[in-house]
Amino acid sequence: MNVRLGSVIVGLSLVATVVVNGIGLETGVAQDKPKAKKAQKPQYDFEKESIPGASIDEPVLKEFSAAKAAAYIEKGNKLWWKKRKCIACHTSGVYGVMRPSLSTYLGKPDPALRMNLVKDLAKMKKMKIEALRKGIRPTQVAYLAGGLAEWDKHVTGKLSLETDEALRLMLSLQSDNGAFNNIGCWPPFESSAYHGTTVAAMALEAAPGWLAGLKDSDLMARVAKTHNYLKTTKPPHDYGRLLLLWTSTRVPGLVDAKKRQALIDMVVKHQQPDGGWSIRTFATPETWGDGSRAAKLKAEPEFKNPPSDGHQTGLVLLVLREAGIASKDQRIQRGVKWLKKNQRQSGRWWTRSLNTDGFHYITFSGSCYPLLALGMCGELPDKVRVSAAP
Repeated sequence: MNVRLGSVIVGLSLVATVVVNGIGLETGVAQDKPKAKKAQKPQYDFEKESIPGASIDEPVLKEFSAAKAAAYIEKGNKLWWKKRKCIACHTSGVYGVMRPSLSTYLGKPDPALRMNLVKDLAKMKKMKIEALRKGIRPTQVAYLAGGLAEWDKHVTGKLSLETDEALRLMLSLQSDNGAFNNIGCWPPFESSAYHGTTVAAMALEAAPGWLAGLKDSDLMARVAKTHNYLKTTKPPHDYGRLLLLWTSTRVPGLVDAKKRQALIDMVVKHQQPDGGWSIRTFATPETWGDGSRAAKLKAEPEFKNPPSDGHQTGLVLLVLREAGIASKDQRIQRGVKWLKKNQRQSGRWWTRSLNTDGFHYITFSGSCYPLLALGMCGELPDKVRVSAAP
């Protein structure tokens, strides 16, 4: 018997052949050469500075690090402003309204935060009102006003001229029904007027003494319309109901005691067996904004069993704490345990984007919310050494 070994390359496949008595026999299964893994783009970058892309495969930290979490949100916001120079609800907007509240733990924010907000306000004031009322602009201005108001509340303790100007500009963009318009295609931040209106309502409450000193009848009527919209408009989903609960902790009389308890019960029912919460259980794919992300959401590998995530777990915990649920409550403690066990090496918490599997910017809010929630649960040191973070 004559045996000869050979090989044939077909496309990218290598097929081994054994020739036995003049007859060629293929052995094994043709194997493709492994495809080179596409390099992941940085999540945030500017010139030589960057933050690696967010991924479900990012390893979990062996031990919770407040310093790493703080370093992540500080650097992410800084790089966004340097590269984009604008308010973006998912990053600089969230940072603006959240960072002043973290002053107890992280120290006072960099003055550059307020400087960036003031510069953006100056640009907005130069735009025509008709342009500012379109698309996402009303919600952007609400985040802008909210950031300035929170700075006044937590950093200086007194109302500034810029905050007054921002709130007046914000109210001038209000729709006839009392809402602050948004677009419908980028959930959760840029997908509903309901969301934008909760941001606006909390901005009005945060500004020290602004509402108490208001004399302008037109502005007073607009404030009342803001509250009435939230009182009378049905939230688009349970995520909207969570935002209503959060807003009600800031706005007196927005909901009565019975409705507030019903909202708390709804939120608690979403808690997962592992102690966390998943943003994906708070709305069906079709009810996020205009429903344009439904196909993407239904195609996700975890669609039928969505995992807990940093965004929703952090947001729920801080809202429940503001709603008066004790930090020792077992439901709160289970959520705290989840956060401390699921932080990633970059310092952030993983949350898959509801929009595209690209930059996963939701991991930014999904790191701001957990930090403040942990602080409100007594799980952060008095001062986190941000500069010591790797």
